[in-house]
Amino acid sequence: MKRTTLSLIAGVTALAAVTGFAALDTPDASGSSTATTAARLPVEQTRLLCPEPSSSDIAETTYTSFTPVSKGTSGSGKAQLIVADAQSADGTDTGKGGKGGKDKKQSDAPTVAPKEPGTPVTADSSGADTPALIGTATGRFAPGWTVQETTQVAAGAGRGLLGTGCSAPDTEFWFPGASTAGSRTDYVHLTNPDGSAAVVDIELYGKDGNLKSTVGEGITVQPHASEPILLSTLTDAKEPDLTVHVSVRSGRVAAAVQALDDKLGGDWLAASTDPAGSLVLPGIPKDATDVRLVAFVPGDGDADLKVRLASPSGEITPAGNETVHLKAGMTTAVDLGDVTRGEAGSLVLTPGDTPVPVVAALRVVRGKGDKQESAFIPATAPVGTRASVADNSAKGSTLALTAPGATATVKVTASAGSDGGTAATKEYTIKGGTTQNVDAPVPSGLKGTYALTVEPVSGGPVYAARTLQRTIEGVPAFTVQTLPDDRGTVAVPEADQDLSVLLKK
Repeated sequence: MKRTTLSLIAGVTALAAVTGFAALDTPDASGSSTATTAARLPVEQTRLLCPEPSSSDIAETTYTSFTPVSKGTSGSGKAQLIVADAQSADGTDTGKGGKGGKDKKQSDAPTVAPKEPGTPVTADSSGADTPALIGTATGRFAPGWTVQETTQVAAGAGRGLLGTGCSAPDTEFWFPGASTAGSRTDYVHLTNPDGSAAVVDIELYGKDGNLKSTVGEGITVQPHASEPILLSTLTDAKEPDLTVHVSVRSGRVAAAVQALDDKLGGDWLAASTDPAGSLVLPGIPKDATDVRLVAFVPGDGDADLKVRLASPSGEITPAGNETVHLKAGMTTAVDLGDVTRGEAGSLVLTPGDTPVPVVAALRVVRGKGDKQESAFIPATAPVGTRASVADNSAKGSTLALTAPGATATVKVTASAGSDGGTAATKEYTIKGGTTQNVDAPVPSGLKGTYALTVEPVSGGPVYAARTLQRTIEGVPAFTVQTLPDDRGTVAVPEADQDLSVLLKK
């Protein structure tokens, strides 16, 4: 058999292995194509990476694993988390400017092994030695798999509630909202899930442009390893508002920024959605005392943006901040104050005359005086087909839904509880141009925590965010996670059979 024949068969086999199956339709007698619209099938494997949660000895971390029930999945599969090795094979520090030096053991990994989709599983860890984790879900546990990492720190720099959804590996990330100010200690965490080293570049952009440095070039992240890189080791500049660009030369990584402030607490800053002309930043807490917009233009042209707040009653123009001008390659920060005025709100950014792709995030502060805490809301993609978020409790969880365009109807499902309870579902209609903090369903007979799954039913696109709130030593601690599409399905094209390709050289 010729090599071209073997390559074709291998390619079709690989497609079937990744997507479930590959369908071949026989063409009709006329020779015309009968291929139809690609079918969407459940993914068969999902990778998630959880960064090292904290360097504080008094940190308390909870991991919550959840997979929504999906149709068409296989009866087998599993989901598990394993330790990312923080050192190279010879035991030396593998990063530039990283923490390094910690020998993480597999026994330190929290045991999070769900038995059935539809029911979350939790595990706890404490102290500064909890490692970064690499997660893999296969079969029926893969579609829509999510892992929430929530950490409580009672005192010290970054004290408060820190939360993040463990993220998928990729090759490029934008983080507007980071800082190298004297009061901040910010790390970018890089985790490599693969069996070969990844090579990563980190660029920093301040108010005057690129903070040129060679220290962030060619950072090697060893196989199955994680590297926290302290941003202040990459530049001498003390910039209150930075945009961090992580680009991968070879391989792939997951990336997240941990921002720790001496006075305003801390949280995880997730990556902004891909650069776009219009952006939505959903779920600003209604009692926010200060909201700061940080935005950046990756391209060569300046951008003019219209700034609107989608409130429960419709879109509002923030006084004095109707528009914002962004210079290309420079980070712009705008202080919006207590823009929500005691109501639910989401920031909607739209282009002026000419759309220019931008990235953006919000730093949100709650509380006053020495009882303040901060969190971040990056621009995010719409819910799409479905999105889930775990680690909700009967009190202290708020779900915000935004329909920036047409009115939309969505279905929200509360899963069974991690320790007991029956799932519940409600539908909501969100008027166009508004944000609603909905009275989300709670499982009946709830014990433990539960997950929320959002599925659009009809109408325009919907954006969502979940806020967790707790009072820690008198501080109104909180964290916000956005809910982009869970990518639980993949398009599998139907193809016409053409055996003549086997005869071509």
